[in-house]
Amino acid sequence: MEFMVCSASRVDADVVSAAWPWADAAQEAIATNWNTRRAALPDLFDGRVLLMRTGAAEGDVYRASFFETDFSRFLAWNDFGRPEAGVRNGFSMAAVRTADDAWLLGVMGQGTANAGKIYFPAGTPDPSDVRDGRLDLAGSAMRELEEETGLTPADVRVEEAWHVAACGARVAFLRPIYVDAPAREVAADIEARLRAQTSPELAGIVVVRRRADLDRARIPDFLLHWFETVLPE
Repeated sequence: MEFMVCSASRVDADVVSAAWPWADAAQEAIATNWNTRRAALPDLFDGRVLLMRTGAAEGDVYRASFFETDFSRFLAWNDFGRPEAGVRNGFSMAAVRTADDAWLLGVMGQGTANAGKIYFPAGTPDPSDVRDGRLDLAGSAMRELEEETGLTPADVRVEEAWHVAACGARVAFLRPIYVDAPAREVAADIEARLRAQTSPELAGIVVVRRRADLDRARIPDFLLHWFETVLPE
């Protein structure tokens, strides 16, 4: 599968009205898939989300367009192997880096659709991330960071440049987030907050300093490829 990694000074993401012929034609299969998923994960909610229709780097700017759909449709499309080539799963990630040059990733909890997977705080963008017809991917990254870890804008410094990591129908917009404290300290604080929650989204924190620290069975392939470009041996 082809990978793409690039940097961008900014990401311009429009929200457009768009039909989704594949989902319209697969309504019965989508409903069956949703019922199966809900039986295993009762907390799943069929809210509205935004999927990516187009996207490409133009110089140092990445331009994209997104459209709104139901989460159940997105989940089925993802579970069925992302069958329609004209749709992509585009989302922002809070790439947390600490003062001792480590990266912090979260282990997804058992009540989530990606239980056991390891990656940066992230989530499918939704209508709350839309501002005047444009998708605020930076705001989405900060929202997910706070929801999953408890880190707030006052705790971090946001670096301006973006990293874009794409693999097949997945496009991750990585927003580097710097925390001015050692990794062990930050991870311990986050995990203490997780233990205090009734239903935390994360099951724990993983510290990555070098390629040998990467759990290749549980970290998504696009993120592994990106790490190859930023981590020492």
